[in-house]
Amino acid sequence: MSLLLDVVTTAGVLFAVAMGLLVVFGVLKIINFAHGAFLTLGAYAALVTTQWGVSPWLAWPLAFVSGGALGLAVERLIVRPLYARPLDAILATWGLGIVISQVITLWFGREVQFAQSPLSGTIAILGDTYSVYRLALLGVSVGLGLLFAALIEGTRLGLSARAVIMNEDLARGLGIDTRRVRLLTFMIGCGLAALAGALITPLSSVDPNMGVPWLINAFMLVMVAGTSFFSLALASLTLGGAQVVVSTFVSPILGGMTIVLLAAVVLRLRPAGFGRD
Repeated sequence: MSLLLDVVTTAGVLFAVAMGLLVVFGVLKIINFAHGAFLTLGAYAALVTTQWGVSPWLAWPLAFVSGGALGLAVERLIVRPLYARPLDAILATWGLGIVISQVITLWFGREVQFAQSPLSGTIAILGDTYSVYRLALLGVSVGLGLLFAALIEGTRLGLSARAVIMNEDLARGLGIDTRRVRLLTFMIGCGLAALAGALITPLSSVDPNMGVPWLINAFMLVMVAGTSFFSLALASLTLGGAQVVVSTFVSPILGGMTIVLLAAVVLRLRPAGFGRD
């Protein structure tokens, strides 16, 4: 039972981490390589709540707002002029991620630190005990997925975003403010990245480079998933489950490489990934 719960909760964690990257890629057609830095920003937002002695529950909204606010500035000043040059946008966001990490290092130092968890303890499930927080994090991940599925399907912003995804020129011709859609999408993606950082912080330590391995795994999951939330959930479950199994029964070192290796195999055999035929 513990292994099954590890697979499911790990999939939830990976889904939460990759969701912001998928949002930006789906609408803007660029990969935000500063995603890991935004995740780190959210982790330090959680650390700040611990240092200030306030409720750790405040870390989640603080991280989302901080990531969204920084995302607004980044979209307007750096990303917006590069939409027609996606390779340059990738390089620019990669450089931005390095800058953000260095600023965090200057402010907080290089040492590994820990943030307080909003939930602690274990719960008995079918004779096994399991972390309450990991189960809660699974619920949050599912809730975020359902929330954004409803946002895409049931709101004007979601309708506009789908129009931009399908045909931006036609959407512009129909009177949709595509610049506004792009801005809001990038802000939401960055906010989700920072929120993911705050969510995973109680499960790991906090340091200025913690976002790099998460960025790599999120990138591979998005490449496999395409632009579908359902496909991202499927990729997180299958590849994340394989990571847990390999880490448990073979080696944690090999387990850390599992997602990258399996994603490469999937894309070799099925270039469209899980997203479409």
